Amino acid sequence: MWRYLRAAFLSKVPIPGLGPLPANVLGVVAFGALGVAEPAFWLLGTGLETVFLFMLATNPRFQRSVDAQEVRGIETGADQKRRDLVRTLPAELQGRLRVLTARCSQVGEIFRNQQAQDFVLEAHQDALHRLEWVYLKLLVARHNLLSTASTETEAALRARVTALEAELQEGGDSSSLRQSRMATLAILKERIVNVRRRQESLAEIESDLTRIEAQVDLMVENATIQGKPQTISTDIELATNLAGASLFGDSETMVADLDQAYNAPHRVPERN
Repeated sequence: MWRYLRAAFLSKVPIPGLGPLPANVLGVVAFGALGVAEPAFWLLGTGLETVFLFMLATNPRFQRSVDAQEVRGIETGADQKRRDLVRTLPAELQGRLRVLTARCSQVGEIFRNQQAQDFVLEAHQDALHRLEWVYLKLLVARHNLLSTASTETEAALRARVTALEAELQEGGDSSSLRQSRMATLAILKERIVNVRRRQESLAEIESDLTRIEAQVDLMVENATIQGKPQTISTDIELATNLAGASLFGDSETMVADLDQAYNAPHRVPERN
């Protein structure tokens, strides 16, 4: 109720030649000024203000208007964050996203041409937008893994391991030097494991990206061939665990904020 009362207090009225003005606030100021000369105006102003705020804040139409404004505010902030997130990607991945978005738009256009009912169109549009969001998160995860990868390949690390093991077998080292070399050997082996994990993650991400692309292509074909609106299935079991925030690197907070916004009621992500 507090947000409706606040919105009612700050509500604006269009004044010819002046534009929208907070008439209620101006009224409170006016009664406050008049009360300096005649305190009775303070009592009158308080009563009128209480009645005004209660009547407006409890009005269902006004409440719907406030709710709609808040949703638009959330959407505007989320859309800007999404654009910022897309801009963190290299041109190649941005282009890949544009291609998928265009194919999703093609599906929506086919359904509109088939004159599907509004609720069907809305459900399909929401499903496609969510599929695009998953695709974008996969692109962000792919970019993060590649941008933070070491320049040393697994083969190069293995060569270093082999050379170090040979030195240890030769012996003749002091205990401290041997201990240092063994610690280095353990680190190199751990780095090899990390390289393998990174490669596996990249392979899973690429597989999921390709699968989503194929799924959207299938949607276009089915929508075209069937000649009438069909139920769109966007339930894809991904190989990549997108719940792992570490996948997104510096974009982790932005992705989390967008996930929260897109999971809110009536939220539909903007297309790029």
